[in-house]
Amino acid sequence: MCRKLIQSGAFAIDGIVHDNFRESVDPKGLQFTLDGESWDYREHVYILLNKPEGFECSTSPTHHEGVHSLLPLPLAVRGVQPAGRLDQDTTGMLLLSDDGPFLHAMMSPRRHVPKRYVATTKHPVTQEMLQALREGVLLRDETEPLAATDVMSPSTHEIALTITQGKYHQVKRMVAAAGNRVEGLVRTAIGGLPMGNLELGEWRYLAPDELLSLPYEIPLSAK
Repeated sequence: MCRKLIQSGAFAIDGIVHDNFRESVDPKGLQFTLDGESWDYREHVYILLNKPEGFECSTSPTHHEGVHSLLPLPLAVRGVQPAGRLDQDTTGMLLLSDDGPFLHAMMSPRRHVPKRYVATTKHPVTQEMLQALREGVLLRDETEPLAATDVMSPSTHEIALTITQGKYHQVKRMVAAAGNRVEGLVRTAIGGLPMGNLELGEWRYLAPDELLSLPYEIPLSAK
């Protein structure tokens, strides 16, 4: 894809078209345009996306559009991958990158990266449900109870909680085990990084200081 874009004459530096994909260019401080849009060269990209409902976190989506369709073409074609997955009906914070070690750090169960969610429930939330989530609930096919932290109820039909385990459909299953049902789910924070005020479907680059709030050693090129 990148080769075809370059050969088509879409790539330019200082207004001069470069259509030879074999040409060597010094990337340090490089600014270029692609189809007339300006870009700064980045060795790796770290992206925060506010995922809307109805999108799959997959490079080969089957039933819905993939989240890559929400990104500009230059980002989509460079191979960015989601750092974990959100169900198509779950919205909120999604990190994407083309940095393999970063993706591994965000997804590795050994890192226990905390993720904060707000679940809208079918039935009113009770103190007993909140206490069960704090103490731990046993899910099917699990050998030990799973507990959440920072469990609270912002409203009569909402549960805000943080998990660190990253099991399949974990929040939905935990709420069900506590005696309720999730009708809507939003991820609001990962590690020490909050979602912020991005609108649904919007994205932005993570700043170097924001990477410090995540369990990842920042490469010198990203500082």
